[in-house]
Amino acid sequence: MYYKPNSTVFLNGSFIKAQDAKFSLYSQTLHYGIGVFEGLRSYRTKDGARIFKVKEHFERLINSARLMNIPCDYTVDELIQIAYLLLDRNDFEEAYLRPMLFLGENLSLKITGHSNLFIAAFPWGKLLGDKRLDLCISSYVRPSAKAFHVEAKTNGHYVNSILASTEATQLGYDEAILLDPQGYVAGGSATNVFFEKDGKFYTPPYGSIFPGITRKAVMEMAAARDIEVIEKSFTTEELYKADAAFFTGTAAEVVAIRSINKVPYQKEYERTLTYGIEKDFKNFVRNSYDSNYTII
Repeated sequence: MYYKPNSTVFLNGSFIKAQDAKFSLYSQTLHYGIGVFEGLRSYRTKDGARIFKVKEHFERLINSARLMNIPCDYTVDELIQIAYLLLDRNDFEEAYLRPMLFLGENLSLKITGHSNLFIAAFPWGKLLGDKRLDLCISSYVRPSAKAFHVEAKTNGHYVNSILASTEATQLGYDEAILLDPQGYVAGGSATNVFFEKDGKFYTPPYGSIFPGITRKAVMEMAAARDIEVIEKSFTTEELYKADAAFFTGTAAEVVAIRSINKVPYQKEYERTLTYGIEKDFKNFVRNSYDSNYTII
């Protein structure tokens, strides 16, 4: 699914065949989840392949590594250059890119002094598809900011996400909504959440949420359209009573929510601001029409 015999990846300074990429089974990342990664999307635009918010993604990768005490020997500019070279070597314009800094052989609980950089690129559709989603409130909650660096995109954090998403699927839903340790809405298993009410957007503030790059881009889009975005903690009851709601994320892009715990949104979807934001996002990332505003 992720590579073919002729697929190329980047590993520790070299472009090699994906099937030749190797790592140690004694890797500290494999055993303890201590590694950091990113997810980026490249789009086919009128100007060729363009990676969405590429600088911001690699800045976040380096910051995640810093927070987790993982050494990184690459600059943002070097990572950007590698990413575009990787797209070119695989003859991709539309692709998902997965960079990861992982650690070597070490079964102790002390960080190793060296990290490995792996970057892959492959075609991948929207994480949650294109249809509006039916969600449930998960029995799992987001980790406390006092327990982890929740702003770091760390491998091990996603065990929480997998548990929540798997539970939702087993219960017959498309995805989960997780609460934070205080009982307020945090977001999806790998997405940020917004709801729409009376012509305004609401989204959880920083604290227990992951600082999504697509989240920020949507806030920029909303501001450009004079839509007020309010960052505040809110309850599931407020989410139920909204006019509409949607998820954001690089892998998911912008995807609308149809119902929460089988309670559907009553406002006609095509008449919501959410509908416009979802359509606009698809156009802007591909630069498919002239505008004074672009989020690439």
